[in-house]
Amino acid sequence: MGHDHAHGTGVQHRGRLAIVLALSLGVLVVEAVVAAITGSLALLADAGHVLGDSFGIVMALAAITVAQRGGGPGSRRTFGYQRTEILAAGLNGLILLGLAVWVTSSAVSRFGDAPELDGGLILVAGATGLVVNVVGLVLLRGGSQESLNVRGAYLEVVGDALGSVAVLVSAVVILLTGWYAADAIASLTIAAMIVPRAVSLLRDVVEVLLESTPEHVDLAELRDHIVGTDGVKDVHDLHVWTITSGMPVMSAHVVVDDDVTGMVEAHAVLDRLRGCLAEHFDVEHSTFQIEPAGHRDSEHHVHH
Repeated sequence: MGHDHAHGTGVQHRGRLAIVLALSLGVLVVEAVVAAITGSLALLADAGHVLGDSFGIVMALAAITVAQRGGGPGSRRTFGYQRTEILAAGLNGLILLGLAVWVTSSAVSRFGDAPELDGGLILVAGATGLVVNVVGLVLLRGGSQESLNVRGAYLEVVGDALGSVAVLVSAVVILLTGWYAADAIASLTIAAMIVPRAVSLLRDVVEVLLESTPEHVDLAELRDHIVGTDGVKDVHDLHVWTITSGMPVMSAHVVVDDDVTGMVEAHAVLDRLRGCLAEHFDVEHSTFQIEPAGHRDSEHHVHH
């Protein structure tokens, strides 16, 4: 009904994710090398951040690939491996939180005993990271609205870009004032930026796993549209949930008018219902159980 399964998994953005991954790994190498040379904790923290984000992109690419498998005739996984995207995004969020704790602990231990640092090299590494991250943001911006994994990768690149800005600021402060503690403060700033992104990603994952109604679907409005369809008297057991990002599904028991007595009339009602949903709601799969009036009474032992 209106969408390809690739929409939910982000498969159409796989090439751009791969490019961003390669760019991120390049930044990781530059920052790690300069951090080793200068002893900059901010660069090391940002390199660790980039490493975690790169792993997140790897998981996103793996999830997109795996999600296309399964779901064939006789398969126990009737939706394939679509939800692997959600599991990967959840693991990604947990890794980001772990990185934030590590960065905070390392930065606090530096206060009171900040080593001398080469602000010039740190400035060059930070500027390189910022330029590369801006390129990554441009590549992923469109896909971030279509796939939870692409959105996670986009947010990670945003965090990397802000981390590069923090590194740049610390480098400028060191060059102008010789205050080396600015490096530790930049590290704490990077940790502070990681946490809300990780929490937001985990919250979205929990909403999907709890099978909550998608935010863009108003159940009351959906119910009104169904009941307002010609040939429909009532609707009950209406459920809308999400298999993976961009793939909402719906099921409902529809009570039809008394003149709907055969397959021809029922087929017409189903066509009208699906047409209504296609026009007004973004639902990947819809399942309707057609019932005569009074049938609901026999379902009380199942539905509460």
